Amino acid sequence: MSFMKSIIRPIIALLSLSLLITSCQKDNNANDDTTTEEISTHSEDQSRFSAEQDAIANDANLMIEATAGFANRGEEVQSLICDATVVVDTASNPRTITITYIGTNCIGNRTRTGVVILSMNQGVRWKNAGAVINVTFQNLKITRLSDNKSITINGTQTYTNVTGGLMVNLPTIGTITHTITSSNMSVTFDNNTQRIWQVAKRRVFTYNNGVVITASGMHTDGAITNITEWGSNRFGRSFSTSTMEPMIVRQDCNFRITSGKLKHITPLVTATATFGLDATGNPTSCPGVGNYYFKLNWTGPGGNSYSVILPY
Repeated sequence: MSFMKSIIRPIIALLSLSLLITSCQKDNNANDDTTTEEISTHSEDQSRFSAEQDAIANDANLMIEATAGFANRGEEVQSLICDATVVVDTASNPRTITITYIGTNCIGNRTRTGVVILSMNQGVRWKNAGAVINVTFQNLKITRLSDNKSITINGTQTYTNVTGGLMVNLPTIGTITHTITSSNMSVTFDNNTQRIWQVAKRRVFTYNNGVVITASGMHTDGAITNITEWGSNRFGRSFSTSTMEPMIVRQDCNFRITSGKLKHITPLVTATATFGLDATGNPTSCPGVGNYYFKLNWTGPGGNSYSVILPY
């Protein structure tokens, strides 16, 4: 159980609000100033949302594998999630696991409140290829302790175990592939703006001196491929975020995002975000401690080049 818990522990990369603008050819152009604020804020919103989705998926995997068969109808079972209680119902159809996040500050950088319900039809076994779990988010509020700002998530997602297999057997199996999809995720930001986001993500789990998670987008819109999330940002503008290079998370790097590259497209600007960097914007090694950084690059409407470094 300790191995299973260690390999699917929440992988979280919450971002600080403090921005370090490191290479910016900037004048007093108001349009460039507005674009800088908007793309920086949107990039942070997307990163927080994506990280919290992955954290819930990891919690779900942990509890599903820990409660094989969904035993003990209507009874509270031991939760392996430090900030949640868990109730399992195996008699209903679909069977359910209800995870209630109670706001305990055990993670260190944020608190979570709200409910996530995992539903699986009778007769389905998560270890089998093609197994599907429906996931319902009910007022899941994540509050960042550094500034007390929060996002609140509602909606439904579908998890599919494409290849089959359980995480506890990953070193033997070699590869496990999961997908996460949704068309109706409601995101409420810290300024009370509410938007609908869609999700299409593939996560491939392999084993190399620990678990390695490779995440990439699955959605295509015209010429844009590998889209992970799309919808309207908090500013009311359409956006898509796609993986130019897969996002890599490694257990031997303390479950950090060690590399990857995203593209954010909005009507104002196209920006790229490169992960796995140090505070100066250079690729970093793998100590597993302290902050890692990503660099956001774009050209503003005024023709100025911008580069923003953000910690995660």
